Amino acid sequence: MGNPQRETNDSHRALPPVRQRSAELRLLVPALVTGAAGLVTASLSLTAGVEPSVIVAAAVVSAGAVALHVLLRFLAPYADPVVLPLATVLNALGLTMIWALQMAEAEPAHGDADRQLMWTVVGMVLCGATIVLVRQPRRLTMYTYVIAVAALLLLLLPLSPLGIEVLGARRWIGIGPFTMQPSEFAKVLLVVFLASYLGRRREVMSLVTRTVRVGRTKVFSIPRARDLAPMAVGWGMAILLLVGTRDLGTSLLLFGTFLAVLYAATSRKSWVAIGLAAFAAGAYVAYLLFGHVRNRVEIWLNAFDPDVYGQPGGSFQVVEGMFALANGGVFGTGFNEGFAQEIFAADSDLILVSIGEKLGLTGLLAVLMLLFLLAERGFRIALGCRDVFLKLTALGYAFLLAFNVFIVLGGATLVIPLTGMTTPFLSAGGSALMANWVIAGLWLVISEQARRPQETFTEGHAPGDAATEVIDLRRVRRRPRRDEG
Repeated sequence: MGNPQRETNDSHRALPPVRQRSAELRLLVPALVTGAAGLVTASLSLTAGVEPSVIVAAAVVSAGAVALHVLLRFLAPYADPVVLPLATVLNALGLTMIWALQMAEAEPAHGDADRQLMWTVVGMVLCGATIVLVRQPRRLTMYTYVIAVAALLLLLLPLSPLGIEVLGARRWIGIGPFTMQPSEFAKVLLVVFLASYLGRRREVMSLVTRTVRVGRTKVFSIPRARDLAPMAVGWGMAILLLVGTRDLGTSLLLFGTFLAVLYAATSRKSWVAIGLAAFAAGAYVAYLLFGHVRNRVEIWLNAFDPDVYGQPGGSFQVVEGMFALANGGVFGTGFNEGFAQEIFAADSDLILVSIGEKLGLTGLLAVLMLLFLLAERGFRIALGCRDVFLKLTALGYAFLLAFNVFIVLGGATLVIPLTGMTTPFLSAGGSALMANWVIAGLWLVISEQARRPQETFTEGHAPGDAATEVIDLRRVRRRPRRDEG
């Protein structure tokens, strides 16, 4: 992140203090039109008419987005104008694909789409609650370790009696008729904890190191043993998730985000190298000890082997997904053609595959552009923040979203092992959708802080704050000794 003093002096020029709600409205209108057009097109293709459920879905999404826009006009007029339209259009496109996949089955229905619409409403409400309740996001640093404990408990919940195992992975808990994936909410809390902890310790962790040299050439920087504690905790949590819940995707996502925030805070490549080496060693040991990890790797390396394809829990899912992508071609098969609806988890784990078949390479690239544009807005918000904690928080969520998309698409195309992750705002499932709307709300309040005029900004810890262990000797006045004149 560079010199903290330079960040404080320069970053206020990155985001000018201009009210952005009119620009947001101009973007929100085409986003809502796109979502409604997708739903209507899917209905016309599959039913030769406009289903009432489609009209209800378009109206509900539009009402929720407009309500959030009005709320931002009153409570966060300087917030980023692109986040809400992007989240809205992605959510609407996800609803469209879920509705179309279910209606294209042998027994058409739209119950899954109706549930996704319900979770959309809940997610938008949580986004609004975040905007209302977290007016000063800097105050979250007061609860650093409480947030860390809450995140750890959420990660461990699937290992409790409430945990439910599905297809070898134990990542859900059952609450009455509903299931929930606690790790989705743990991700939100863990980024806040990392940003708070590393924001306070970053100067110590980046400056107080041991340098390994060969002659006069610097080879490596080794952190102090006690500064390795956060990395050891992050590594332990990742391996625990990998072994205990058999959730390779979440463990990879969380540890990758941890390393990204750590590097952003310290600018030390050695930290990243140590972390990658530790994770690779732990993953290799897990590969030797646990059959489900070996199975994932075997599917990845030998997906088209007939024996691997035909075995229980084999590679049939990813192979069928790749054939569906090929079947989509450049412009897609349309909603009423193709066979993506017959693939297991086509509306959740493989939602990008379904988009690639129905809308073709053109539609898939358009959706990926929207996803990475949303991540770009997160990085842009981070660049404009004056406060280190807010900067790291916004950056952490941006990397989380971008890396999540890479893991999903990489698994579907055999770049990496398939992990069963969901795509932000698109995949069916309430836990991920609600968590992503909370992240959108946090981005909005953080960008409000970043864009607010300087005279109304409440600063957090200054670079020379007493809370840090580093003492800037250049600021300490030299006291004259007694024998000096």
